[in-house]
Amino acid sequence: LLVFGPRSLSDTAMRKLLFQNLLRLPLTVAAPASSEPALAELGAKVDRAARRRLGRSLAIREVDAGSCNGCELEIHALNNAFYDLERFGLHVVASPRHADVLLVTGPVTANMREALERTYAATPDPKWVVAVGDCGRDGGVFAGGYACVGGVAEVVPVDLHVPGCPPNPVQLLEGLLALLHVQ
Repeated sequence: LLVFGPRSLSDTAMRKLLFQNLLRLPLTVAAPASSEPALAELGAKVDRAARRRLGRSLAIREVDAGSCNGCELEIHALNNAFYDLERFGLHVVASPRHADVLLVTGPVTANMREALERTYAATPDPKWVVAVGDCGRDGGVFAGGYACVGGVAEVVPVDLHVPGCPPNPVQLLEGLLALLHVQ
């Protein structure tokens, strides 16, 4: 018979901790300050610019090249009920073969370099690459690390950088709008 040491918490202490956590309110971040009309207008501008440039809505493929997932959370927030990217005619696609824009986050790690190169090659022309966040620009806090190749521009040509650690969803929409107006 194998005997383990004493439990770290008694059953009563564990029950007390469980009830405390059930009664505690969740920690949340305050809602964004931007107004609904301003957000709707920004989204409509992005949609009009995409239709003018491409003749259709904009298809976006997100690529995590080795990030901490902060930028991914903000990109995914674009699909929540508050921002609702789809209402502006912008679509996140599962395949780079259907994408117009590659949103690349994080520093490019040595293990993701080839995957990013292949994703870029699989994306049809015209295509744009957006390096999201400070890490996507130059490697951020990971720059110079043994597993970090560097920023996205070290591997594929970048058309736009959206700065921030991480950039918020409104900054991402503004970046897409700037990309469509510049190109």
